[in-house]
Amino acid sequence: MKKPPPLSHPACTCGSGRPYAACCGPWHAGLAEGVHAPNPEALMRSRYSAFVLGFVDYLRATWHPSTAPGELALSPVKWLGLEVRRAQVDGDAGVVEFVARCREGGRAQRLHETSRFVRQQGRWYYIDGQMSETA
Repeated sequence: MKKPPPLSHPACTCGSGRPYAACCGPWHAGLAEGVHAPNPEALMRSRYSAFVLGFVDYLRATWHPSTAPGELALSPVKWLGLEVRRAQVDGDAGVVEFVARCREGGRAQRLHETSRFVRQQGRWYYIDGQMSETA
């Protein structure tokens, strides 16, 4: 299991502009103690950071069991940035639309996704996402 970087890590990898210790760090470090992201946008940002930092265990733990893949291997992608376009909550359901920029095999790409989240027993989980052609 890969350990989170120290909470003194400067800027959060999710692009919020906040220090890692005040953004995704507590969610990554606190998962074992039952500390969870408080809303779909925070969970989506922490999942993006988990992809950047290679935290496969965190990704699995925050994926709803009904849609989670059995195995999860991260491809050699260089994540370059995240833009959250829309985030909304309606009761125990949430949606976050975002564009993530990356480089894979020397080729720049933009992933435009609208992700669905659900809250169960006070904890948010990623369900799935719909990819869009336009970024």
